[in-house]
Amino acid sequence: MAETTIGTIAPAQAARPAWLSGALVPRALTGAAILLTWELVVRATAPAYVAKPSTIVLAIPRVITDPAFLQALGATLAAVAEGLGVTIVLGTVIGLLMGRSNTIDRMIRVYINGFNAMPMIIVLPLFSLWFGYSGAARFATIIFAAIFAITMNVADGARAVPREYLEVAQSFRSGRLRMLTDIVLPASMPYLLAGFRLAAGRALIGAVVAEFFLSIGGLGYYILYNSRSYHHNEAFVGVLLLAAFGVGFEVLVQWMTRRFMPWYRRDEKTD
Repeated sequence: MAETTIGTIAPAQAARPAWLSGALVPRALTGAAILLTWELVVRATAPAYVAKPSTIVLAIPRVITDPAFLQALGATLAAVAEGLGVTIVLGTVIGLLMGRSNTIDRMIRVYINGFNAMPMIIVLPLFSLWFGYSGAARFATIIFAAIFAITMNVADGARAVPREYLEVAQSFRSGRLRMLTDIVLPASMPYLLAGFRLAAGRALIGAVVAEFFLSIGGLGYYILYNSRSYHHNEAFVGVLLLAAFGVGFEVLVQWMTRRFMPWYRRDEKTD
């Protein structure tokens, strides 16, 4: 009896489409429920200018073709890209030194941990005094927000390099700099990518927060200006775009990990 039951259920499960057995349907249903609740609550209780899904969708074509929006978006993304470039270089160098030198690690780790735990909103008044209400203060905020994630991850990766790798290099009379560039750094790449994933999100947040506080041109100021002038739909388009960039960074890092490091976490499955 049990064998007959199992035999009848197994073909039905095998014939079930793959997309029904995955996480796509539950996620889609949850998202639809959230949007529907948002729409109904705003229509029933909020003023007409408050953003809701239907009006946000109608505002998207108008916003993404607005020259002011495109200029603000370009300013923010350029600042984030420039800050991340500097951050990756400095963070990698400092992280490698910390990971392979106990002396340097003891000297600066406590400061790295302290600055990493410090909210970026606290240092903004200092940056505005040092650099003025300009793009330089935003640039400094981006670096401050992102560098510690890369530094700490690279340091952990450099410390986790198997000793056998280094012993083989020493047996071939490899110099310390050569070991750092040819062995330690490649072995630390998964940690570097994990740090970059965190740093990219923090850099984007730092840029937007700086634009809020300093009132300089960028996507953050665009959102702030439109929200204060009761153009909530336009402001929310900017918010959705920030979320899309965050997801894009995540997808980019995952793709780079699969493409260039197929051996890393190959046994883990993602939904």
